[in-house]
Amino acid sequence: MMGVLNVTPDSFSDGGQFGSRDEAIEHAIEMIAAGADVVDIGGESTRPGSEAVAEAVETDRVVPVIAELLRRCPSALVSVDTSKAGVAEGALRAGARLINDVTAGRDPRMFGVVARHDAGIVLMHMRGEPRTMQHDTAYMDVVAEVHEFLAQRAAAAVAAGIRPERTLLDPGIGFGKDVGGNLRLLSALPDLAALGHPLVVGSSRKSFIGKLADGVSPGARLPGSLATIVETARVPRTMVRVHDVAATVQFLTVLAALKGAA
Repeated sequence: MMGVLNVTPDSFSDGGQFGSRDEAIEHAIEMIAAGADVVDIGGESTRPGSEAVAEAVETDRVVPVIAELLRRCPSALVSVDTSKAGVAEGALRAGARLINDVTAGRDPRMFGVVARHDAGIVLMHMRGEPRTMQHDTAYMDVVAEVHEFLAQRAAAAVAAGIRPERTLLDPGIGFGKDVGGNLRLLSALPDLAALGHPLVVGSSRKSFIGKLADGVSPGARLPGSLATIVETARVPRTMVRVHDVAATVQFLTVLAALKGAA
């Protein structure tokens, strides 16, 4: 399980909530204690309509948090949510082991940086960029298009020297998709898993849940978020990216017990 830690002022769900370094680190430690396998630190919002921030600003937001978190929790596995190779370089030098790239390596230097550090990368499908991604959410076949895109990007990452088992695929729930597209992708995860790479699925608190649930706010979308991972939990080598770690751990524990009893 990947716990979300946004050190940004404008993320869609928790922007500004962990603005200080100490608050961010305390929350990361809480998520690890609750059962998070990975802490995913983001210094730039990727919500719909968001604007990019300068590389230096993003680096200054995430690298000190990584360094202090690993000083206090040396065994923590840290991921950094960035599409900038320069930020990835600084994060990996500070001790991060995974880069979560919503652009799937659009920066031509990204794969080389990750390969040089023998790190992992999450390759996500997104149409356009965060500022514009929800302007066009129509697809002829969303599952086929996402499948083909991620297969191509995974092949490019492996060719650049990133280990196949450290090349993870993310269908990009909520990134340039409408409600129907998100639901179809969640139901088609076994097809994506057939590419042979581990998966990451980030449906936690996404806007399509609000649209399905009478417009509830992001903070009130936990029940819907848990519903989206029922089928996800049955797909091997799949990691869910969540805001509510403790609640999700409890949910998955009970779900696994029920499955075992059956």
